[in-house]
Amino acid sequence: MIEEILIGRQDASNPGSLRVEPAQERSVARIDALLDAAAVVVDDVGFDRLTTAHVADVSGASIGTVYRYFPDRIALLNALRDRAVLRYRLAAADELERSPRATWQEAIDALASTFATMFRTEPGFRIMRFEDVRGVDEDSPVVDHVHEFAERVAGILVASYGFAQSDELIFRLDIASQMAETLIERAYLREADGDERMLAEAGVVAVAYLERYYG
Repeated sequence: MIEEILIGRQDASNPGSLRVEPAQERSVARIDALLDAAAVVVDDVGFDRLTTAHVADVSGASIGTVYRYFPDRIALLNALRDRAVLRYRLAAADELERSPRATWQEAIDALASTFATMFRTEPGFRIMRFEDVRGVDEDSPVVDHVHEFAERVAGILVASYGFAQSDELIFRLDIASQMAETLIERAYLREADGDERMLAEAGVVAVAYLERYYG
């Protein structure tokens, strides 16, 4: 149930990407290889210096292959961020289903801890700091991943911890998520392995903020 709430049935069945859904299995593998290469580049030089040529070089693919799937570097960065978002949600759902938390405070702290762990273990996860913007395809929607995740976390609190569904709950969770994510991101900017004191505070700060309104 938690996985379906956090991710959605369709996305959970297709963990390769949130947006790109090629029909051919070969295309799926090729896209994953390009995103794996992009993750290496992001960890090496940062997403602001990533180029399609660099990704082609790291992946061993031709530049034409890169452009076949991603019309520009923004599309590539957005796809990598989408994959990171989905992998985080899969990991968070697995954590909460494998070890159900007795209280909502423990659940929120677990979500923050999982986010911190992903920074340490998932290649290219710093792409989460990349703001989702339009590339060549200007008709594609700009997704506010933090707000959308807050909506899904609200669903967990309603289903498992007796919260009443409301726009205010989503708003508060949006703020709490941004507070925790900012601390975690700062922790990894300060130290390669993460500033442990800052990481420890991420869940604490989010829970303390929410307790002001929900006890």
